[in-house]
Amino acid sequence: MTDVLDQSTPVTYAGAGGAAATANIDNPSTTSGLSARAKLVLFLLCAANFMVAVDFSILNIAVPSIGKDLHIADADLQWIATAFALPSGGLLLLSGRVGDLVGRKKVFVAGTVLFTAASVIAAVAWVPAVLLAGRALQGIGAAMIVPTGMALLTTSFPEGPQRERALGINGTLMTVGFTAGMVLGGVLTQALSWRSTMVLNTAMGAVVLLGAPRLLTESRNPHASRLDIPGAVTVTTALLALIYALSTAAQAGFGRADVIVGLFAGVALLAAFAGIESRAAEPLVSLRILRRRTVAIGNLGGLVTFACMSAVVFLGTLFLQQVEGMSPTLTGLVFAVMGVAAALGGMLAPRLIGRFGARATLVGGLLFQGLLILPLALIAPGNGTLLLLTVGAVAAFGHLAAVVSYGVTATSGLGDTEQGLATGLVTTSQQVGLTLGIPLLSAVASARSDSLRSAGHTAKDALTSGIQLSLGTDGVVVLVAAALVWFGLRTRAARR
Repeated sequence: MTDVLDQSTPVTYAGAGGAAATANIDNPSTTSGLSARAKLVLFLLCAANFMVAVDFSILNIAVPSIGKDLHIADADLQWIATAFALPSGGLLLLSGRVGDLVGRKKVFVAGTVLFTAASVIAAVAWVPAVLLAGRALQGIGAAMIVPTGMALLTTSFPEGPQRERALGINGTLMTVGFTAGMVLGGVLTQALSWRSTMVLNTAMGAVVLLGAPRLLTESRNPHASRLDIPGAVTVTTALLALIYALSTAAQAGFGRADVIVGLFAGVALLAAFAGIESRAAEPLVSLRILRRRTVAIGNLGGLVTFACMSAVVFLGTLFLQQVEGMSPTLTGLVFAVMGVAAALGGMLAPRLIGRFGARATLVGGLLFQGLLILPLALIAPGNGTLLLLTVGAVAAFGHLAAVVSYGVTATSGLGDTEQGLATGLVTTSQQVGLTLGIPLLSAVASARSDSLRSAGHTAKDALTSGIQLSLGTDGVVVLVAAALVWFGLRTRAARR
């Protein structure tokens, strides 16, 4: 089969077990035009992912208000985000596999019902325990929605221009949703209250539930007959341990006993998971598919681009509010400009992939992102807003090009029976990146800030220096990832 990474014009394929149904949603030719029904399916699936992305960030700016309203101590505010991140990142692979077995549409709809109901619980929370329970249930719902929604998308649109266009729109809305969550969180919290952000999630969930039963066609892997219980328990526990440890380290440092135990346990469980999967008859994650460079290297690029751009948004928010003294609403509007630039990157990405190939577009997007994050290390009082509105916005453009092309790279050349696993890995990279990027780079900033405060610097100067160091580290990490992706996929192309 002609490889999408090596050709300027990708090709369609005929996957097993459902390829005919996939082709029927629209003309199976390589033209990128979509029928009316295909557009509705695309809108529905993108709306669900947009809803999850908004929820991931919408409470970031509202956290101080929640703390005052529900009397949550400053040291415990991180759990508002962590309660969502733990299940949403830890249960993705398991949810994707369950969707392969029992039906992706069933799991997608069930996850949307759970997410919507949990948003109601969070909206009416009267004590911290109820809010955190609602956030945890939202995370479980998100873990069910994202991998099954992505698998439904890739099996609904044949490989080639149609899928690239669909992934481009979906990737754009995911990043725009994250940015829109920042904007809406600031506006709604300041105009109404933080509870209104959860009401918004409830409304979006209701819209998705109105259309999903009528528009979506059931999809499953006909060759999957049982669930890999040992693998599912091991990898889920490993991800939960790592996410907990890194989220806690961002607030309390890496010296705490529970952080150290969580990191070691996570790494040990991942090693055990690899051993289990190598012997399982029907593994949760096939090591064979991970040996495909397109899958492994593509997901590496996706994890890094999401981790590092989400950290830029978080650190930029911290700088604008705590150093520049900007209001939540104005802070959200600054990031709205980055969202517009990201949307443009997502719109142009399919054309770039068609012209230059997914590998070149992925590397180019990472280079754009990394090179334009580096100048943000010069951020200081007086120039921060301008830097974020200019070079930060262009970095967001490159980020979306990388997002779309990594999705194409990591799912290309695979039949429908492997799409659930492939898209589960894609969405795991995405969610784990969003979850880990902020605590890791926040820990860098915190360590630098604490050191300077101990040396007698003012709190504002120490915070600024910590953010500068963290943003510089962020840019370097993206550039290293770009080099790894280029050489990793270049070696494969040369062998072909």
